[in-house]
Amino acid sequence: MLIPLLWFIVGLTALISGAELLVRYVSKIALKLNIPKVIIALTVVAFGTSAPELAVSVQATIDGQTDLMLGNIIGSNISNTLLILGLSALFIPLKVHKNLIKSDAPIMIGITILLFFLSYNGALGFWECLLLVVLLMIYLLFLARQKGEISIPDVKPDKDETGNMVVNVVLTITGFILLITGARWLISSSLIFAEMAGVSELIIGLTVVAIGTSLPEIVISLVAAYRGERDIAVGNVIGSNILNMLAVLGFAGIFSSELIPIQDALLSFDFPVLIAASIACLPIFYTGHKVVRWEGGIFLMFYFAYIFYLFLSSTDHRFLDVFINIMVFFVIPVAIITILYHTITEWNWRRKYAKIFQPKDEG
Repeated sequence: MLIPLLWFIVGLTALISGAELLVRYVSKIALKLNIPKVIIALTVVAFGTSAPELAVSVQATIDGQTDLMLGNIIGSNISNTLLILGLSALFIPLKVHKNLIKSDAPIMIGITILLFFLSYNGALGFWECLLLVVLLMIYLLFLARQKGEISIPDVKPDKDETGNMVVNVVLTITGFILLITGARWLISSSLIFAEMAGVSELIIGLTVVAIGTSLPEIVISLVAAYRGERDIAVGNVIGSNILNMLAVLGFAGIFSSELIPIQDALLSFDFPVLIAASIACLPIFYTGHKVVRWEGGIFLMFYFAYIFYLFLSSTDHRFLDVFINIMVFFVIPVAIITILYHTITEWNWRRKYAKIFQPKDEG
């Protein structure tokens, strides 16, 4: 027990240090190359923070642990959306770039729904996974084209702000290495704790491994929010969700020598939760181009409710039916009505004052 605890602490230290290096120096690279930070977040940072999901999923596929792989990807996206955005917004309100609202968030929702329908026959094969990889290439080309359409302030940064490019790249890579290594140590120690508690493989994938592989995104978003790089905080979450489905699942499926079975529990509960969480991002992002503290609180509340449901379900607890009724007939309707009310109010306000209104947080 002492050695896993030690690795947990060392891993957490490496994660935080890596996130600090990565956010600081990737921002300097973006300034130096005159690239919008939201594009850096959607690509470089998102690819780096999705590396643990890719490594875990490919290894799980090779080992035949497909429940762990799929649970990891779906669970990671749920924790990215509800846990990371919730925690980060509670910490400090997050700015949402207008391009995330217009294109990247709808793309994330569309891919999530597509993946649900591809999985609906109970399995994912080579051709479905190849389709995901092709969509990944199209998305990256779209981002390359999108770069020229995002306005960048015409201000030449000081040399002190951007630093030396070689040093920036080396320290960014160091940050990635610390981030991924720290996540690996945390996952390994957490798996030992979960196995000692007798938790099932699917539940481990949806919770311990999902949160563990999402730790880079969690720490990056928190550090980015703290440092004022809020384009990176939100863009990292959206980009990671897209890459988890297209790159991680796509490449992991191509490596698989057989069909990847889809458990009924994923289709009946976890997938709908992910789709609902993804769709909820649009109205929340739209209101004020921000994720404010009370919206982050709603995300976080639903994440803890999701984890609590998994616990009750896995133990077949007698409180499960009561909990479901409370969520379905009270908590969820109240949350939907609240979000819709604020969205409709903002839409009416923008329409009424369209001639004089300019979004205060436009990226």
